[in-house]
Amino acid sequence: MKARSYIGAAACVLLGWALLGAGSAEPSRRPKYGGTLRVEIGATVSSLDPSVAPVNPEEAVAKDEIETLLYDHRNADRTFGGTGGGIAGSGAFRIAEWEPGRHLTLAANEEYSGGRAFVDSVDVQMGRAVKDRLLDIELGKTDFGEIPPEQARYASGQGIRVSTSQPDELVAVVFIAGRPDAEDARLREALSRAIDRAAMVNFILQKEGEPAGALLPQWSSGTAFLFSTAADPSGAKELAVQIGGSPRIVLGYDASDSLEESLAERIAVDAREVGIHVAPEALQNAHVPLNCDARLVRLRMVSPDPRAALASFLAALAPAINVNGPSGPNGSNGAGETGALAAGASAEHIYDVERGIVNGYRVVPLVWLPEVYGLSGRVRDWKAPAAGEGWPLADVWLEQGTQ
Repeated sequence: MKARSYIGAAACVLLGWALLGAGSAEPSRRPKYGGTLRVEIGATVSSLDPSVAPVNPEEAVAKDEIETLLYDHRNADRTFGGTGGGIAGSGAFRIAEWEPGRHLTLAANEEYSGGRAFVDSVDVQMGRAVKDRLLDIELGKTDFGEIPPEQARYASGQGIRVSTSQPDELVAVVFIAGRPDAEDARLREALSRAIDRAAMVNFILQKEGEPAGALLPQWSSGTAFLFSTAADPSGAKELAVQIGGSPRIVLGYDASDSLEESLAERIAVDAREVGIHVAPEALQNAHVPLNCDARLVRLRMVSPDPRAALASFLAALAPAINVNGPSGPNGSNGAGETGALAAGASAEHIYDVERGIVNGYRVVPLVWLPEVYGLSGRVRDWKAPAAGEGWPLADVWLEQGTQ
């Protein structure tokens, strides 16, 4: 974290007063130290030990965010702890109070090499429902809370201060390698063509997000526009007729994720229009039952860098899609030898690998989601984190007396 100096800023303010006159300039707001930043999240984190695996994706995301505040840097494999990632409390904050699954208080680390955080402490309340988070932000009872993208428009309409990141989370359908129906490339392609991604963004996400046709967003790769996101029901029907019979796909989704449920139901509607029966099935945990042909996944970018982001996606998807098999980048439908997308891979090579995966239809991109946050009026100098960055809570300060 860069050292915090305000000499230059003060000089600019004085110059502005000299040029414009004191009556036309607003009073400067110098960052202040002190106060407790109140945070509410929906997840329940049962352990802060990096070696203990989270029980669900929601906990995994929340635990990662908290760990970015506790450790000074990540290990090469993006984990924390151990000799590479340092010890808990080496980051901007240290643990002051801890009630597993319920409450966490972090205190500013006076010895942090990046400079002391402006706030004295961060109070994290866990397991808070979306409606409770929104109400508490609206009433000024909390300062920071995650908002599901599909609720962003409603929150803004309620007068809540909303911050939105670049779209950096991909939602996709992944076909499970080895399942008979999943091995039919015509069925995979037919489903991809049937899906109305624009309707998903407009109605389910309330226009907070983007249709996805590629594994990387346009702002990162610069090539997403080369991948179609348009629905093609006539082409899907032709493929479904070639398959014959009554094509059927069991599509799993996270039972605790209302957005995944809505997307799965929308996919079922679009598929029915072209003669494919999609049966959404709620999954109670990360285990995918044997009857599932495909499942919805949510993948967050680990970096704005397209090579690093794509490499992490392929690593996460490899067990399900058999990435080096017939439909993988090293197979007949792929883009040739990929290695591990090592540092220095050209933009052309990254595009070829991405195109090879998408053309195999084992991974069907649906939508891109941003990270959305609600902020109270007293939070200052907030900047939405970039892909792969944690909450920048060490850099914000609190305006005293502001609700």
